[in-house]
Amino acid sequence: MTVAAFAFYLFALCVIAGGLMTVVSRHPVHSVLWLILSFISSAGLFVLLGAEFVAMLLIIVYVGAVAVLFLFVVMMLDVDFAELKAGMAQYFPIAVLIGLVLLMQFGLAFGDWRVSDLAEGQRQAVAPVGVDNTTSLGLLIYDQYFLLFQLAGLILLVAMIGAIVLTIRHRKDVKRQNVLTQMWRDPAAAVENVNVVPGQGLLKIPGRDKDKNRGQ
Repeated sequence: MTVAAFAFYLFALCVIAGGLMTVVSRHPVHSVLWLILSFISSAGLFVLLGAEFVAMLLIIVYVGAVAVLFLFVVMMLDVDFAELKAGMAQYFPIAVLIGLVLLMQFGLAFGDWRVSDLAEGQRQAVAPVGVDNTTSLGLLIYDQYFLLFQLAGLILLVAMIGAIVLTIRHRKDVKRQNVLTQMWRDPAAAVENVNVVPGQGLLKIPGRDKDKNRGQ
């Protein structure tokens, strides 16, 4: 067995085990950690396929952003997962049925899997000889399809702005800061030296109530 074959079986086993433990684990933090293992193992498989750019994206985006965000949310929020899982029993038969349908579909797909004789040639046609995967994608996106790539980014930007505009809510009962007022305030009028008498609070000092809003 070659090193590449051994690495493939190792990464594939880690992906399957990580995905299974993500679903089976009872603790949500453990599920997120197993999910991170699946992402890293999938990145290793992409490296073996020669798609190192996709592998780095998988690690940076999914592991470095999405999975870590899930981990922080799960650890910082006081979510009662026992209450959330209480109603899972009544949906268990439907989940089993959906799982069986998916397994049947995978069996039909992989049972009739055939490798085309033209597959290797088509892959070589996309990536020139002597050019790595990242360089090929850069030439393809930023050279041949530059306009379409920029238009796709513009559409995503418009969609993001539209979602923000539709979901933003201005609450009048929230005290908001005025940055310009804070920058332009006079330190002499905003700071006050008070001689506090021992045993006497600030609220009992004569004239304190009428000057409490000074500087605001």
